[in-house]
Amino acid sequence: MKRLKTAENVGRGFTLVELVACMAIMMILTAVALPLARVHAEHLKETELRRDLRDLRTAIDRYKDFSDLGLITVEPDTFGYPPDLETLVRGVPVKGSKDVRYKFLRKIPVDPMTGNTDWGLRSMQDDPDSQSWGGQNVFDVYSKSYGTALDGTPYSSW
Repeated sequence: MKRLKTAENVGRGFTLVELVACMAIMMILTAVALPLARVHAEHLKETELRRDLRDLRTAIDRYKDFSDLGLITVEPDTFGYPPDLETLVRGVPVKGSKDVRYKFLRKIPVDPMTGNTDWGLRSMQDDPDSQSWGGQNVFDVYSKSYGTALDGTPYSSW
């Protein structure tokens, strides 16, 4: 007697062709998605680097403004710029008050490209494109990363 196909025993599994086609589609999607995910992660790190550089430079500029207004005491040969980044975190005493210290940063941000708080520094006396810090003051900061951004510029030139 011949067995009839019923709804119970039809379509209980996948054929080999269906499985191979499904795997091929999954491989293609993975091959496209992984590079996009890497680019997105790199873009996020670059955005964080830009924000950290902006925060550091803003703090340096605020220190300079305070020194130009005479609100804090500065050394004459520093041109009113902070001696180091740690000074921006520790704070400086404000003239005219005994216990008030003005802090320009809560903490030194981590460079997302190098993974540490060791930033490249330039003083007012250094050449604009110098990679070595003279140690007199902190006029500018840059990343010590040797990497290249998505737009082709080196991170150290930002």
